[in-house]
Amino acid sequence: MWVFGYGSLIWKVDFPVEAQVNGYIKGYVRRFWQGSSDHRGTPQNPGRVVTLIPIETWDKENDEHPAFFGGRVYGVAYKVAEGKVEEVRAHLDFREKNGYSLHQADIFEDENEEPTIQNAFVYIGTAENEAYIGPAPTLTIARHIFSSSGPSGPNSEYLYNLLVALNAKFPLLEPDPHLHDLEQAVRSLAAEADQVCLNN
Repeated sequence: MWVFGYGSLIWKVDFPVEAQVNGYIKGYVRRFWQGSSDHRGTPQNPGRVVTLIPIETWDKENDEHPAFFGGRVYGVAYKVAEGKVEEVRAHLDFREKNGYSLHQADIFEDENEEPTIQNAFVYIGTAENEAYIGPAPTLTIARHIFSSSGPSGPNSEYLYNLLVALNAKFPLLEPDPHLHDLEQAVRSLAAEADQVCLNN
């Protein structure tokens, strides 16, 4: 079994892995449009985490950012040993229980025409799930992320970890504007908050 990670699964791999491949899937955009009431927020104040939006669905939204590389989402595919599939599947189903469902996608490397891995599993929070929040202006999402925290830590930490992990895995890849602009906005909010504390 292969599992593709595009969010916290890139930097927090808490299950046994036999092999891994850095690559991308086609036909999606990665957006902070999914709510998180169990990891980076609470039921009273859900945080925002990433999900995948099919390009044909995303194209109908009034999104201020373009589709990265025309609809590529970069991440890491993990191979789970045959004898561990049932155990890992149960673990991931629980970890991704807050609105994510299981789908399949082909994994590509470099500019290869043919996929390296076919029908890898990927957890996606679709627009129909109960935790889906949806699009908003960058500053609105940034304020949401900055003000949210949950059992797994501050929501901003999730954003920063994702960017650090992507840069480590794909050092030559240009930044995704959606992620880059969110990071800049959240760091600006943090700097403003620090300045207020100093002034007081």
